[in-house]
Amino acid sequence: MKTIARLAILATLAAGAAQAQDPPITIDSHVDIPFDYMGEPRFDVGQPTPLLVDLGKMERGGLNAAFFVVWVPQHQLDDAGYAKAVKQASQKYDGIGRMLMMYPDRIRLATTPEQLMANHHAGLLSATIEIENAYSLGHDIHRLDAAFDRGARSVGLVHVGNNDLCTSSQPDTEHGEPAMNSAADTGMSDFGRAVVKRANQLGMMVDVSHASDACVHDTLKVSTAPIIASHSGARAVLDHPRNLPDDLLRAIAAKGGVIQAVAYKEFLKHDPAREAAEEKLQQAVAKAAGDTKYDSDKHDYLPAMAAGMAKIQQQHPLPTLDDYLEQIRHMVQVAGIDHVGIASDFDGGGGITGWADASETRNLTAAMRRHGFSDADIAKLWGGNLLRVWGEVERDAVKH
Repeated sequence: MKTIARLAILATLAAGAAQAQDPPITIDSHVDIPFDYMGEPRFDVGQPTPLLVDLGKMERGGLNAAFFVVWVPQHQLDDAGYAKAVKQASQKYDGIGRMLMMYPDRIRLATTPEQLMANHHAGLLSATIEIENAYSLGHDIHRLDAAFDRGARSVGLVHVGNNDLCTSSQPDTEHGEPAMNSAADTGMSDFGRAVVKRANQLGMMVDVSHASDACVHDTLKVSTAPIIASHSGARAVLDHPRNLPDDLLRAIAAKGGVIQAVAYKEFLKHDPAREAAEEKLQQAVAKAAGDTKYDSDKHDYLPAMAAGMAKIQQQHPLPTLDDYLEQIRHMVQVAGIDHVGIASDFDGGGGITGWADASETRNLTAAMRRHGFSDADIAKLWGGNLLRVWGEVERDAVKH
């Protein structure tokens, strides 16, 4: 039955959207959430919120599904650091759970490609859970199974700073971590290999966004299933360590994986003046709020921040949809149309001119058409490719 259902899904996606404005499915593979998600009235996504993604914005913009991210920052590799990371991750799982319990008539959990498509056909949004920074496992492989049981279907190995799984594309060199691609960049650890192997057994996608080049190479060697980069760009278009070089774009594609092109300003456009202006604003807003240090969860949604960012946008405009499409076109040229997808990184710094929040999702579809992508291509980019990889990861898990 599963095989029949999957074939039906793939046939629908492959058919494209020739006679419809919207693609068969639109999936954003990376949406961040604050730690107080659904815990504070301002973050109740069933109502209008200051977040870039809430249910109303998804519905208005035609964004059918999102991978909601359980992210934790990097702390020390010790018992105290692991315990804090586990606790922080639990907050985010709980927030996603509250959303699903409070609004079952608008959004449902999707733990399989079939479930996601069934939700869409029923007129419902879908939420899938993604781990960002597997440091939140607390160096305990059993917590990967627990995360799977809570609905996580993608595990991002690392974030900013090296962790106990692998080295980062942005190591903490100020505190002694070796630079990426230096002789001391060790790539993946034995624990990282164990996590990848267990994810393969569970049917959980392995995500290499934020990983060092060495860790990506190691992941490709260890994983028996296709891998993903849930929110990455092309280094050949913009030389940033978070963007992937062409050889890795090809290598991920060669193993059947998908790279989800990310609409994140710093990976699309080099603009040091804007970066400096944003940092100055963050410090000023934090100080006005009586704090000594900027905290994105606390300060990003204050009126003073919104007003300041509007002024910065006038002086130092964000990248545009055309900038984003330049990256997508390059990634498609290098990796192939079957191996590229879409990610916003909304509420984690993502958002560009023309796709500033989920309500503007159809603008991106229109931009793809302007840049010459066919409806069948757009269907693949907006979700078909990711669902294919997800289905293959599930299929390969059965073999273990």
